[in-house]
Amino acid sequence: MLATLSAVAAAVLLGGTTSGYTVDAEGRFAPPTAFIPSAAVTYDQSHVPAAASIRVRQHTGAGGVTTIDLRITGVRPHHSFGASVHQRPCGALPADSGARYENQPGAPDDNEVRLDFTTDAQGAGAASDRHTWGLRRGEAASVVIQDRPGDAATRVACFTVPFGWVTG
Repeated sequence: MLATLSAVAAAVLLGGTTSGYTVDAEGRFAPPTAFIPSAAVTYDQSHVPAAASIRVRQHTGAGGVTTIDLRITGVRPHHSFGASVHQRPCGALPADSGARYENQPGAPDDNEVRLDFTTDAQGAGAASDRHTWGLRRGEAASVVIQDRPGDAATRVACFTVPFGWVTG
């Protein structure tokens, strides 16, 4: 099942390619079996309870310089999470979002969008990642939340995001 955007999602194009554009999406987490599907899916409610909220904002400026911001609330307090942009939309299973997005597949450094964060006492956290490159059309579709930072972590939630891309 492909997740649909059930909360607020907006893509705002600002003045063509010379000034860039902004994509802003927000959602509330629900289990993949929820009666009303959500673009924000929780696979482990002990880490990301149903009704926790997420907002992802992408701004791509002139030349493709891209900043992606993540804000999350209502998740496990005082906890360090991993988060990154993935290639496919969220689905019923954690693996449905595919592999991490890589700017240059197989390149070693500064090649992924990493949004690791630590939550406060209320379960709120934030992260930002900025790169000199933009996302490619059709190759970035979600943000995956993991139970901890690092490559061997478990996927606990996913948010489908209508990312924009660099043209030309």
